[in-house]
Amino acid sequence: MTMTAPADAVLVLDNWTVQRGEIALCEGVHASLRAGSICHLIGANGTGKTTLLMQLAGLLPVLTGTTMYLGEESLPIQPVYVSHQLGIHPNLTVAQNLRFLLNLYGINPSGDEIDAALSWVGLAGFESISSSHLSAGQTRRITLARLYLLTPEVTPLWLLDEPFTALDVAMVARMEDKLQDFVQAGGAIVMTSHQTVSVANQTLDLSTYMV
Repeated sequence: MTMTAPADAVLVLDNWTVQRGEIALCEGVHASLRAGSICHLIGANGTGKTTLLMQLAGLLPVLTGTTMYLGEESLPIQPVYVSHQLGIHPNLTVAQNLRFLLNLYGINPSGDEIDAALSWVGLAGFESISSSHLSAGQTRRITLARLYLLTPEVTPLWLLDEPFTALDVAMVARMEDKLQDFVQAGGAIVMTSHQTVSVANQTLDLSTYMV
């Protein structure tokens, strides 16, 4: 039977199994995200929060369940996935790494746009520095900087795994403003965070689906 999604749905999961290898962590997971949704993915340790995000990102297989993405039965193509696996090349400069991340979505940013995005994450002046010289927190900010230049027209779905980790209060506030701007423009977000997510307008608790 073909699943029917709401007209403004960005992502619908129906009867999903969150599975790591041969082990099912959660079964029967259901979620529906409309344009404007910021979904806080929660659950006890071991429920598979990061695993679910990796399945959505296409990095792990979905063995059971149906997915509707923008009205089609499929997984999203090139969603924005910010995770603990940073994907930063240590031999590239800060600006080169950010440009590479944006090129993945067909964006060829100008020098001014690169400067603005890096300033937004507190890396102004670091453009020409080798990424191998950065701290772990600074390196993570490069991965977040791409959000400054991405819109729902390019990437309607963001998957964010602990995006607030190691950020100061001011940067968390800037991030929250950006998340709200993105969904108000028609995007949707699924994110994990051990911190309170004041901008979230829905919650998916995997603990209720544990095997």
